[in-house]
Amino acid sequence: MNRPWRGLYAITPDTLPEPTPETQDSADRRLVAQVTQAITGGARLIQYRAKGLDEARRRAQAAALARLCDATGIPLIINDDLELALTVGAAGVHLGRDDGDPAAARRRLGDDAIIGVSCYDSLDLAHTAAAAGASYVAFGSFFQSTIKPRAARPTPDLLTRARGRLAVPLVAIGGITPQNARLLIAAGADLLAVITGVFAAPDVAAAARAFSQQFEPGLRPPEHL
Repeated sequence: MNRPWRGLYAITPDTLPEPTPETQDSADRRLVAQVTQAITGGARLIQYRAKGLDEARRRAQAAALARLCDATGIPLIINDDLELALTVGAAGVHLGRDDGDPAAARRRLGDDAIIGVSCYDSLDLAHTAAAAGASYVAFGSFFQSTIKPRAARPTPDLLTRARGRLAVPLVAIGGITPQNARLLIAAGADLLAVITGVFAAPDVAAAARAFSQQFEPGLRPPEHL
């Protein structure tokens, strides 16, 4: 099966606009520094997600992250915004339920682009997305999440069933910690998508490394969570 990635998929946190250009610039530098640390800690993919910012600010941040990811060889995925992905030359785009057709995104971004699709708790959606050209499919929220507290809650068994039927990488998202991560990996997750568990940590690199280490051979999933 075509599973080119395995490890941590770090997703940037939403941030609100800052009141002055000076503090905006500081926040933008902090974001780049945090993503640099996540990559240092082993992140295999980066997703830029910033729904609360204005267009100009999002474009500036995404362009800065695109330069960083180009320099480090780590793909940058843009959440929900095909035009922004095109503008900054990102590696691809991630689409939710209402964010467009993956086949159309593939036509716009090209054969080499990474097209991710959220499939929540639906294997049928995942089949449709893969058939339409998705590079990976994402399921979750597997655990209670502060980002999307009302999200669908699949069980790890969904990953096991998807692994046997789909040839694309499987992403697990939602409330993932180093303590419960191994359960999802054992069930079939190729990538763990994490926001708060990485970027809210006092040491982003160490937090990213703690997730990356869960993919090391020989580790067993916990018997109880």
